Amino acid sequence: MPLLAGLPPACLCAAEPPWLEISANQRFLVTAEGEPFFWLGDTAWEIFHRLDRDEAARYLEDRAARGYNVIQAVALAELDGLDDPNPYGHRPLIDDDPTRPDERPGPDDDYWDHVDHVVAKAAECGLHVALLPTWGDKWTGRHGRKIFTPENARHYGRWIGRRYRDASNIVWVLGGDRRADREWQREILRAMAEGLAEGDGGRHLITYHPRGGDSSSEFFHAEPWLDFNMLQSGHSRSGTNYGMIAHDYALEPVKPCFDGEPAYEYPADEMPPDRPANHNGALEVRRRAYWGVFAGGFGHTYGTHAIWQMHDAGREPRWGVVRPWHASLDLPGSGQMVHLRRLMTSRPFLTRIPDQAIVAAAPAAAADRVQATRDGRSGLRDATYLMAYFPGPVSATIDTTVIASPRLRAWWFDPRSGEARPIGDLENTGPKEFTPPAGDDGGDWVLVIDDAAAARRPPGGP
Repeated sequence: MPLLAGLPPACLCAAEPPWLEISANQRFLVTAEGEPFFWLGDTAWEIFHRLDRDEAARYLEDRAARGYNVIQAVALAELDGLDDPNPYGHRPLIDDDPTRPDERPGPDDDYWDHVDHVVAKAAECGLHVALLPTWGDKWTGRHGRKIFTPENARHYGRWIGRRYRDASNIVWVLGGDRRADREWQREILRAMAEGLAEGDGGRHLITYHPRGGDSSSEFFHAEPWLDFNMLQSGHSRSGTNYGMIAHDYALEPVKPCFDGEPAYEYPADEMPPDRPANHNGALEVRRRAYWGVFAGGFGHTYGTHAIWQMHDAGREPRWGVVRPWHASLDLPGSGQMVHLRRLMTSRPFLTRIPDQAIVAAAPAAAADRVQATRDGRSGLRDATYLMAYFPGPVSATIDTTVIASPRLRAWWFDPRSGEARPIGDLENTGPKEFTPPAGDDGGDWVLVIDDAAAARRPPGGP
């Protein structure tokens, strides 16, 4: 049954999205009031370009109802976004000139009016928009038409920054699936970042979306305009992301980091019959999410191929998708991501650190990685909770003595359902071996252990 069945329209009750800032310890995003913000994103790259207003509302309401709080979208879109008009026959620029956005009188008469409407609808649904001013082909020329120079990039950045200066739900994302290997490319991006800050007064955070297998840290970690690192771990079924997150987490100066484009959910029935069934199902999606967050990520982004391109009848599919975007909204993994958000926010969040030393003994295979996180300070045994993600039916020895309490309370958390199963109270006498319950779909589970004296609610609960 679709998740939306029986639920009120999400946009009628969502609070206006808060302004976002970097936390005092430089590890997380927080609201202007200092509350933790767990980024749960979805890639909707083509929403401005391919969906009309009713379709966009359907998508946004669905994602809000499923617990997402960010959508990632592109103004100058990837799929022929300069020449192919949006559903209302509008294009974004005059003569492909970034200094000449095609603005016309009236509230519903141009491409940018439509972008305004979608951004406002997202805000009504309580959603932030991680907004790419342009896809990467337009500043590199790779697989597209290069239209940007440092001069017009600054002008365009200033213009779009000013346009959304007062929108609390914007986060700027430069890049667009490209490397910035060359200095002339970095000059264009620096100029665009400077223009954005001039236009919006520096009110919004800025990051960078790289090519698969890369992180923004490779090109811009030390740049003052880069507020946090985004990596794209890639779409391989056998890939991992915990090593990339650990690398960025260890960098100086300290900046928040997360996986902004991992393996997309691509189940067998999404693929054409003549393609091998080497797909990413819900298990692979969950593995990237829990590995990445437990390794130090402040949030995570989900995606699926039909939705990022907003594929529908009459369009040439990319990556061989066969179902339209609206038939792909309720893939299993897409509805399971909210359990991660609820789990992480059910325990102290802004004091959380990765701590792989908790895992005293575990399988060595990359796909069997048991990833651990806890609160407290690195090198000290001052935790009040720990969590360990078991990606399958494997056993691991966990050093519970990082928790400064003689008595523990333990749970198994099911990342498929969000259910917490009590293990019971334990004496904190030293490392203990744990084996998750038997389960289907690979049997991944999260071990959650609390200081029993904290008397916390079940993990993931309200």
